[in-house]
Amino acid sequence: MLEIKGLTKVYGKYKAADDVSFTVENGQVGILLGPNGAGKSTVIKSIAGLLRYQGSIYIKGKEACSIEAKKVFAYVPELPAMYEALTVREHMDFMIHAYHLQVSEEEVQKLLERFELWDKQDKLGNELSKGMMQKVSICCALMIHPDVILLDEPMVGLDPAAIKELKQVILELKAEGVTVLISTHMLEMVKELWDIMFVMDKGRIIASYRKSEVKEDDLEELFFHVTDAVNGKESGRPGEES
Repeated sequence: MLEIKGLTKVYGKYKAADDVSFTVENGQVGILLGPNGAGKSTVIKSIAGLLRYQGSIYIKGKEACSIEAKKVFAYVPELPAMYEALTVREHMDFMIHAYHLQVSEEEVQKLLERFELWDKQDKLGNELSKGMMQKVSICCALMIHPDVILLDEPMVGLDPAAIKELKQVILELKAEGVTVLISTHMLEMVKELWDIMFVMDKGRIIASYRKSEVKEDDLEELFFHVTDAVNGKESGRPGEES
C-alpha cells in the first residue's frame, strides 16, 4: 500500500504540489494523470525521497524515508541516469550488491532477454539510447521484487515491443499484490492497466476515478477533463472534486 497525506512542495512562492493526498492499495495500479507541469513528477520524486516536502508518505505502513520502506519499493524515473563507465550487466550487479539481493544468474538472464538487452549487456552507460537506458532502469527495479513500484512516464522512449512487455509486467505485478503507481500524461498508454486514477493539475488532485465506476468509452472524456482544466475551461463533467 502507498499512502500520501497532505503532500506539499513549494519552490519560492510556487506550489509544485499543493496538499496532495491519495492511496493506492495492494494489488492496485494507480495512475497519476495530468499534463506536463501538473506536478506529477514532483509527487513521484517526493515519494522516492529525492525532494524535501511537507506532509506524510507511507510505504507498506512505514514512513517513506525509513530504511524498511526503501527496501521494499523501486523507482523508474522519467529520465534514467546511467553510470557512464558501467556496462548494462554491471548496473544490474551493482543493484544486487547495493540491495543484498538473492538473484540467480537465470533470473538476470530472463530479465535481459525479456527486454532485449541480452546482446547489449556489455554496452557502457554512455553508449545507450534513451530507450535502452529505460529498459535497464526497469530491469534493475524489477530485480528488487518490490512491494511498491513507482514509474514516471515509463513508456516514453520505449519501442512498441518494450511497451507491450512492460504492460505485461505491470499486470503480473498487480496479480502478485504489488502496489503500482504510474505517472503519465498519455492516457491511451495505460487504459487497460489502471484500477484507480488521480487527475492532477496545477499541483493539486482535481478528480479521482475508479475503473469499476467508469466505462471504458469514457476514458477520452476523462482526458479532455484534464485538458479543459489546463486551458482554463469549465468542463462541467461528473467526478470533479472541488
